[in-house]
Amino acid sequence: MAEKLYPKLSKCEFWMHSVNFLGHVVSEERIHVDPSKIKDIEGSATPKTPTEIRRFLGLANYYRRFIQNFSNIAKPLTPLTQKGVPFNWDAKQEVAFQNLKQALYSAPVLSLPEGSKDFVVYYHASNQGLGCVLIPCGKVIAYASMQL
Repeated sequence: MAEKLYPKLSKCEFWMHSVNFLGHVVSEERIHVDPSKIKDIEGSATPKTPTEIRRFLGLANYYRRFIQNFSNIAKPLTPLTQKGVPFNWDAKQEVAFQNLKQALYSAPVLSLPEGSKDFVVYYHASNQGLGCVLIPCGKVIAYASMQL
């Protein structure tokens, strides 16, 4: 080689069945959330301040495409992050917090798109929010949801 560039073989890995990439585990069959990125959430205590809720929702928001109805689940928590809103944590917020924690661990497995086959998009819109699912060949590729 004219540039004298050589790989360092001790840092190379070949014939891997899965790869960790940007907080996801990518394999030939599926993409799912990297468990090491969300391990701290499992034992996390109930948030006591708006800042703690913002941190939790920030992490969960990154993985929202893996969680169906994310905005509906997080809806009771979002008002507590606003300034001027009293911090009243009750059963409704606790249920939403626990459901989001559980959803991060049991997020549905997404599959990779295959070829140029037809894609089907299912959507729902209302005064409260909107959501859609992208499904080619009967396999869910992506979710999207938004609170209005």
